[in-house]
Amino acid sequence: MPVIMLARAAASLPGGSLVTVITTDPAARLDVPAWARMRGHAVVDDRPAPSRPDEVRITVRLSGNG
Repeated sequence: MPVIMLARAAASLPGGSLVTVITTDPAARLDVPAWARMRGHAVVDDRPAPSRPDEVRITVRLSGNG
């Protein structure tokens, strides 16, 4: 689900935008970078949330290629 929501958000944003996914889905740490590579985007940050150890925040810089 995090990748689906990320893709929807990315569709309406210009290249260069930063989008942060906040999720408790452990698969997102693999799925989001794979999606970003396939679309030409770049993961610029991946870290646990400071107050919730089960939560991860992954930030992607959009390339403008969709």
